[in-house]
Amino acid sequence: MNLPRYTRVLLAIGSGVALGLSFPNYNLYLLAWIAMGMLVLASAGAPLKQAPLYGFLHGQVFYPVCLPWVDTVMRQYGNIDPLISAAFVGLIGFIGGLICATFSTGVALASRKSKLLACALAPFLWTSLEYFRTNIPIIGSSWDLSGYPAARSMALLQITSVTGIYGLCFLITAFGSVAAYAVLVKTRRAWTTVATVTIVLVLVALIGPHLIPTVTPHSVAHLVQTNFPQSESYPPDWLQVHAGELDQLEHISVDAAHQIPGIIIWPEVPAPFSFTEPPFAERAQRIAQESGNYFLVGVVDWKRDAEGRWLASNSADLLNPQGQRIFSYDKIHLLPFGEYVPLRGWLTFAKKLTADISDFTPGSTYGVAQLPQGKFGTFICYEAIFPSEVRHFTANGAQLLVTISNDGWFGRSSAPEQHMAMARVRAVENRRWLLRDTNNGYTESIDPYGRTAAQLALDVRSQLDAPYDFRSDLTPYARFGDWFSWLCVALTILLLAMAFVNRHST
Repeated sequence: MNLPRYTRVLLAIGSGVALGLSFPNYNLYLLAWIAMGMLVLASAGAPLKQAPLYGFLHGQVFYPVCLPWVDTVMRQYGNIDPLISAAFVGLIGFIGGLICATFSTGVALASRKSKLLACALAPFLWTSLEYFRTNIPIIGSSWDLSGYPAARSMALLQITSVTGIYGLCFLITAFGSVAAYAVLVKTRRAWTTVATVTIVLVLVALIGPHLIPTVTPHSVAHLVQTNFPQSESYPPDWLQVHAGELDQLEHISVDAAHQIPGIIIWPEVPAPFSFTEPPFAERAQRIAQESGNYFLVGVVDWKRDAEGRWLASNSADLLNPQGQRIFSYDKIHLLPFGEYVPLRGWLTFAKKLTADISDFTPGSTYGVAQLPQGKFGTFICYEAIFPSEVRHFTANGAQLLVTISNDGWFGRSSAPEQHMAMARVRAVENRRWLLRDTNNGYTESIDPYGRTAAQLALDVRSQLDAPYDFRSDLTPYARFGDWFSWLCVALTILLLAMAFVNRHST
């Protein structure tokens, strides 16, 4: 099937649009199942000189469609010129496009031997590239991997406990490849295979949720949604000016714990909260003491290094019922250009961008905190999108997962819902209850199978009685990590090697 160049261009652009629209806020998640098939069709049989273009176009379209909020956040909170922020979004698309160009080139190369080989290669190669883009040094990100639309199915979501999210990336692309092969060879047998696979997937999606075990929680946490408006800077007297609002939050926290005893959790630091500030330190201690419960709170933690310099970290501190700090976790995976500037000395062309960004110091330990009933691990905001990092907490003994975030930076864009959807998968990958506390939403409790057990309304100052429990079993993913991704890498190398052996067309 020799498609003209303009048809391949349209297929590549259409695949990027379709995949982008499968994510929040569009939520047309079924489009993901055809998006990758369109890109395979655009790539298979393409001349090698043209093939990179089709993947590049896919990436250039997908990222701006999926991540328009990046431009908004940079302009609203970074005081960035619209042209610079648009260029930054374009840079994201450019880097993503280069990765996708590798995919289209690989499929085109394999198709020179056979269409079957090209379509067999596609899901392994794509999954390998999704894993690669997650782990690129400094700028790596797994935000909106192609498998997340498939996670909308409760039944398919359970696959991630074995393979991680990458298993769903593979499944989405494999289905598209089967469909693309049927289009390419136009045989009854191929279309029968497509129909059979479709029916199986539909039956799994419909029947599967009824087979998922139910779980009964035995504990309650109090997730406090602080609902402070996002600010670019905080005056020295912020704590005094907002004392009334902090009093309200204190009453909400203490009263809730008096009614139902349980740990109190505040989100990732939404204001100038630090234990170096006596008014805040005294208030935090009072909340723990008067409630008679443990208190986990997001703060900016200041520590001296070996040379006596003060270094700041984005941290979560745990106080015991006596008001003593007994545990601290320092965020390890910081947000590039948000919490630190990579290669700041080299980015002289972006002085406006880097001037207003202070560097946090990353932590180094995936620490686990101890409660009387069990152990929990806390990860902060951006870290929730990285499967391999969250599993470190489970592997280190966490029987409960807690994530705190300040999604107020995103406004009411698609980002908060995308962020929440990714955190939900972390619960299933590790088969743990997940407590998610945010400044202004989505604050919720998620059970080990991905069900939302309780959720607080958006943009309100309140608390959620969040059910949860501890469990100690380890999923294959928690135990072995990204074994499936590395298997895909190995098979990608094998299948690409086959493309160079006794090349002929079939």
